[in-house]
Amino acid sequence: MPGFISELKDAVTGRTAALVIGTLLLQLGFIASYVGALHHPTPHRLSIGVVAPPQLQPRVIGALSQVPNDAVKPVAVADQATAVDRIKDQKIYAALVVDPTGTQDTLLVANARGTAAATAAEQIVTALDQGQGRTVRVEDVVPLAPGDGKGLSSFYLVVGWCVGGYLVASILGISAGARPANRRRALIRTGALALYSIAAGLGGAVITGPVLNALPGSVAGLWGVGSLVVFAVGASTMALQCLFGIAGIGLAVLVFVVLGNPSAGGVYPPPLLPPFWRAIGAWLPNGAGTDATRSVAYFGATNLTVPLLVLAAWAVAGLAVTLAAVALRPAGGAVPSDDTA
Repeated sequence: MPGFISELKDAVTGRTAALVIGTLLLQLGFIASYVGALHHPTPHRLSIGVVAPPQLQPRVIGALSQVPNDAVKPVAVADQATAVDRIKDQKIYAALVVDPTGTQDTLLVANARGTAAATAAEQIVTALDQGQGRTVRVEDVVPLAPGDGKGLSSFYLVVGWCVGGYLVASILGISAGARPANRRRALIRTGALALYSIAAGLGGAVITGPVLNALPGSVAGLWGVGSLVVFAVGASTMALQCLFGIAGIGLAVLVFVVLGNPSAGGVYPPPLLPPFWRAIGAWLPNGAGTDATRSVAYFGATNLTVPLLVLAAWAVAGLAVTLAAVALRPAGGAVPSDDTA
């Protein structure tokens, strides 16, 4: 037995044991995050515009406000044309147009922004109208492309871009050292990442656009968004490796896979996610990238400012941390450096 224990200690170092335990925690976190975010979608402050005559509008808004669990955020809208514009500008998810001369109202939705949100709005409004002896007709004002049946193409495109970003940064770190040897080498590695990002952004845009016809919109616009997503994730992963060595790869997976994917608004848009994932989604590259990609593909590039600023902030912060880590690197530091890139 003493010989076996000695052999075990020699075969499994403390560092290896720590990495295995870290992997187990990461795996359990993956399960908890995905199941926690997606197992029970419940509307929360789902924005629904209300178009109705002045004498009816307050009553309808009041009824929507009384939906349990703060499920609806009703908003007064002047007319149907304005409601359509606000949906296309991504200011509201849906709009109820009340017909005062009949018993059938119209619900305007945008399946391109998330079929789950459109379905939730339909269920809420249908239940409300049924209680008043009325019916609802649903009109999709921003339909999905024929090749984007479930509306998930934007999300999966961004997932692919994110995967490429942290994988290429991880490969560079493993093959050439977690931390570049000097500022010049850091800039060379950043340049390689930038070229990769441009190629990956273009490839994703072409595949989902002209090749598969999964997404409409500007190929050039998708290319730009994709390049920024890949570079932002890659630069952030480089920074984490500079700070934490190989463990930085695990931290990148934690941020961009465990937390980023379920909160991105791909499967369920933010109003249907639990509070934690709803709060962080738009501030991670996954969520910002998904919002920007959908905007370019379906909504005429409206509301792009915040997602692009989020992506740019991750890119700049990643690059700044990398350069700072290289500049402050002590001689013979514990984090390995490279001699080639």
